[in-house]
Amino acid sequence: MLKYSHYKRVRYSETDKMGYLYYGHYAMYYEIGRTESLRAFGMSYKQMEDEEGVMLPVVSLESRYLAPAYYDDNIEIVTILKEMPEKMITFHHELKNSEGKILNRAKIKLFYIDMKTGARRSIPDSLRKIFTPHFT
Repeated sequence: MLKYSHYKRVRYSETDKMGYLYYGHYAMYYEIGRTESLRAFGMSYKQMEDEEGVMLPVVSLESRYLAPAYYDDNIEIVTILKEMPEKMITFHHELKNSEGKILNRAKIKLFYIDMKTGARRSIPDSLRKIFTPHFT
């Protein structure tokens, strides 16, 4: 299992009239968690696209809102890979407030696309090398 935390403060422009983080922005927080976790483990999205010729489109997103996040909250974006990715990669996310209360849970599935052909493919070898030690 891989687990990574990244922090992001809720900006005023991300809130609704009630002062809550607007529900439509949660996917952006998940994206931050995914990109920063991959970077922390040794491969940026840019490297994956430029060097591997691979993109990761989202195929599904499930989100459960448990409590609101507010303007100026420093949100912990917890990103977890529970299983070794192969044909798809599934990220589990938890958004927590500064007291550690879970505000939101999400599960996002993505698959690998060869940028030249547009065809689905398996995990790139470079990512496999990064992930394998954490799942054996």
